[in-house]
Order: sequence, then structure tokens, then C-alpha cells
Amino acid sequence: MSDSITTRRFTHEDIAAAHALTVELKWPHRADDWRFVAQLGVGFVAEDASGVIGTALCWKYGADRASLGMVIVSPERQGLGIGRKLMELVLEELGSRVTFLHATAAGQPLYEKLGFCAIGTLDQHQGAVFQPPLVSLPPGERLRPLGSSDTARLVELASQASGLDRGEVLPALLSAADGIALDRDGELVGFALFRRFGRGFAIGPVVAPASEDTSRAKALISHWLALNEGVFVRIDTPGESGLTEWLEQLGLPRVDTVVKMVRHATPADLANAGHAAGNNADNTAPYLQYGIINQAIL
Repeated sequence: MSDSITTRRFTHEDIAAAHALTVELKWPHRADDWRFVAQLGVGFVAEDASGVIGTALCWKYGADRASLGMVIVSPERQGLGIGRKLMELVLEELGSRVTFLHATAAGQPLYEKLGFCAIGTLDQHQGAVFQPPLVSLPPGERLRPLGSSDTARLVELASQASGLDRGEVLPALLSAADGIALDRDGELVGFALFRRFGRGFAIGPVVAPASEDTSRAKALISHWLALNEGVFVRIDTPGESGLTEWLEQLGLPRVDTVVKMVRHATPADLANAGHAAGNNADNTAPYLQYGIINQAIL
């Protein structure tokens, strides 16, 4: 990296410049989307005489888990080692935590050199023309609005399904999102949130009990689609969630696929990673995450 390029901590004053970088790269993020992820994490920027030319952020969950994302370098400054330097600073910040990220094809070789390995995929679906079907739920189960007393249970479900401590992330998300709950005989057993993001709105996280037909997850997603026909909607789902073909049939085509990667994972972490991500082929996990919050904070 050139001596004329320096790095420092990311501050909230950097949000406008960071947003400009995403606009330059045609990412959909609004300045408000940047504010949301920045308030929950820490990060670094690279800059030269022209200003901020690169960013990388990370988020810590509990005592030993983390994720990283928003790794961006201005197209005019790529190939100078800036992205690697920012990644090294983030990884030094995270230390020995088990760290997850979602990688594009272009970024994956760098992440592999830094010790990450692939554990799954994530499909990005989006569109504005869809006809959601009515999805039947098992007897005793129904959808209902979320209440203020549901927060602790939502955190519990989200943490179980993702394998990450959601004690900080989920309350912050609830302040900016609408939610629908899946109720089984008075017990909250699933939910899906709906919020402004990028070009329109995003559905996620979507958490539901594991089932072979994924009917509960489909019912939660269909609820939001039925209320927002003609609105641009995005949902990111684990590649083995069983929802990709169904979403495409609804009019939400898959527009991109990225690779989920992890660093510092033990063999046990790798064995359970699919369960936490909604990639649980044998349905041994009680709750799965069928839609993530976003590709940065998972």
C-alpha cells in the first residue's frame, strides 16, 4: 500500500463518504443503512488526499463470535493492497473470535489467504412483481402482530437460529422494522421482520421451526409480500434453505449468490454452521434462520 494512503478508525462522520463509495460501486445501501450497521459495530477507513477511499467494518456477538463486512475500495484505488490492509486491521480487532463473512467471487481468494473457508452459500432474491400464495399453517398455529413483551423471546429465537448472540442487534432492528409473529398455542415460535433497505424494503430475519416443507417460513414471508404487492422487496436466504425455487416462482428472482465463509472455527463449529444458517438438511435444529438480516451482520 502506498505511503500516501493512511488508515484510521471509522467514525460516524465517515458515513457520507462511505455511502458515496457504495453509490460508486452501485451497491443499494442508503446513508440510513450505513448508519444502522455503523452504530452496532466498529471499523476502519483508508484515505488519501482525496478523502476516504476504502472501508471495512466488523460486529462482535457475545464473547467469541463476530462478522465482518462493508469491505469496500474505490474502483480507482483497487489493486493497491488497500482491501487487504483494512481486512488485517479488522481481523486484529476481532482476535481469535469465530468470524463469519459473505464473499463475492472477486473477494473470496483474498479471504482464503487470510484463513477463511467456505461453509455455504447465500442467495439474494428481489423484485416488485409477485403474487404470494395463501400458505396454510398446522392446527394451533397462527400469525399475529408482535408486541412489546415479545422482545426477549425474539432475541432468544434469533440467537438460537443464527448461532450468534442477538441481544444487541435485534432490539436495534426492532426499532426500525415492523414484525409478524408465528404463534403456537400461545407460544411465540417464529417471526419475520420487514424494514426499509436500499431500493425498497427487506424481509429479514425470518426465523421458524425446522420443517421439511418450510411452510412456516413461507407463511411468514408471504404475509409481507401480500401486504406490499408492487413494492420492491429483497430477501437473502441461505442457499440450502429450500426457498430459492419457491421465491423465484413467486416473482422474486435470484439475482446473486455469495459464499458464506468462516475463520477460527473448530470442527464442531463447522459441523453446526449449517444448522445455524438454515442449511440443516436433516432438520435436527429446532429453529432455523430462513432469511438473514443483511450480508454484513448476518
